[in-house]
Amino acid sequence: MSAYESKAWLQYYAPFTPHTLEYGETTLLDIYDNNLAINADKPATYFFGKTQTYAELDRQVRRAAAGLRAFGVRPGDRVAIVAPNCPQQVAAFYAVLKLGATVVLHNPLYTAHELESLFQDHGARIAIAWDKTASTLEKLRPTTHLETVVSINMIDAMPAAQRMALRLPFLKAKREQLSADAPNTVPWDTLIGNAIGGNGADIETPTEVTKDTTALILYTSGTTGTPKGAELTHGNLFSNLLQGKHWVPELGERPERMLAALPFFHAYGLTMNATLAQFIGGELVLLPSPQVPLIMDIMKKHTPTWVPGVPTLYEKIVQAAEEKGVEIKGVRAAFSGASTLPVATVEKWEEYTGGLLVEGYGLTECSPIIVGNPMTSDRRPGYVGIPFPDTEVRIGNPDNLDETMPDGQEGEVLARGPQVFKGYFNNPEATAAAFHNGWFRTGDMGVMEEDGFIRLVSRIKEIIITGGFNVYPGEVEEVLLTHPDVEDVAVVGRPRSDGSEDVVACIDLVDGAALDPEGLKEYCRERLTRYKVPRTFYHFESLAKDQMGKIRRRDVQADLLARLNEEN
Repeated sequence: MSAYESKAWLQYYAPFTPHTLEYGETTLLDIYDNNLAINADKPATYFFGKTQTYAELDRQVRRAAAGLRAFGVRPGDRVAIVAPNCPQQVAAFYAVLKLGATVVLHNPLYTAHELESLFQDHGARIAIAWDKTASTLEKLRPTTHLETVVSINMIDAMPAAQRMALRLPFLKAKREQLSADAPNTVPWDTLIGNAIGGNGADIETPTEVTKDTTALILYTSGTTGTPKGAELTHGNLFSNLLQGKHWVPELGERPERMLAALPFFHAYGLTMNATLAQFIGGELVLLPSPQVPLIMDIMKKHTPTWVPGVPTLYEKIVQAAEEKGVEIKGVRAAFSGASTLPVATVEKWEEYTGGLLVEGYGLTECSPIIVGNPMTSDRRPGYVGIPFPDTEVRIGNPDNLDETMPDGQEGEVLARGPQVFKGYFNNPEATAAAFHNGWFRTGDMGVMEEDGFIRLVSRIKEIIITGGFNVYPGEVEEVLLTHPDVEDVAVVGRPRSDGSEDVVACIDLVDGAALDPEGLKEYCRERLTRYKVPRTFYHFESLAKDQMGKIRRRDVQADLLARLNEEN
């Protein structure tokens, strides 16, 4: 009997982790209302030193919901949020849900080119956005359904002393990093004021919201670079919260300070912080970007107990703690995802914090976690772990997915469980392709050992993971192929010591063209978010292709690594 058939992994469940859980009909609004009833006076958010309680957050949520209702938002409508982590973003998220509407989260650093097709797809009429993105969103009005932009000034959520300081002339550059004029928008303070919708005292959870209602749409891509909107229901997101709470020892049983350095526009950051906080009554320590100086300031002044992150984040924190002599004891638990977690990083982190750090695995379509290492002595370096409660994972034969590969042999990782999404918005073809007889196809190749532990081997989708962000080669290649000097291109990952990769481009130039790395970078920056722009451009006389003439990225990557090894 295979490990999948016997569920061999259950032997490694901690005593505090049940084999199965009761999810009921719970929605995110149920946990929101319950948390408010019992934790109204507890701190909800901490932003550059300013704290607000859950009761204070709820007043913003209700007022924002009332304002959005006055603008015509109704159950089932989609409202876009385009902002970094900040208190207004948290309030906006729950305000949209309070109306029975669907949140669509976007990266605030995306260009208009990157956002246009997404807005055309989901059709949101209203966007709540960081004021620095207002000029980008303005470009979308002629070609999308976007009508109203509500602008967030993050400085307004800071302590009074910092707000005053940022008015000083010599801090102009700092102020301009955080905020910008946003003409043709409705300021957040106006949205939550009395003039538009009132105080929202009559806002109640719509009865039509159930666990099967879509709460969130997050866009993710395949090798083609064509984004698809993954619909995550209230039930999907709640089930992953419940599974996670029972995976991490004593999570929420004591006051939790939760380092929200991961952006909420990724499923990982959202579930591990924004929604989990409501479930356990934790305090969200919000950072608009995961900059090491900001993180280390938090570590000194307001040490978090819960730190979800990516390997690069943990390495940088430990390095800074070593260099600056900063005490980081007090972090009780940390959960890493997105790329391989080096053993040395785990050892150093646990030495410096006194807490636990384990690796897990998931995807946007899975809310996002399906597999984690036990937070016990049974954790296993080099493996992403074992399936979460009520989550089935098996390794399918790529040539016949109905067949499960023998233990120890690689195949495609298939999953099913309550956290697996309902499908892609407006895209039944992509939804059908994502499943095989009820099993979600992760697109990753992996191995399940005879005791149920899972190790990833390679990614069918060829996603490049850089600093915790997913980069889809096809999206970058599509931009580069519009450059007049580029005949053909393969975008691949160049491995880094921290387990992530650098985005690099291997280019076949048109006859007579010369390689101009800086020019190509600038061309990409105008059309892509910074982390997607290739770090290095390599000139190839020809790129590896199959018999049909299609570029074989893996072969190109192998050729590149061989060249780099020779140069070293």
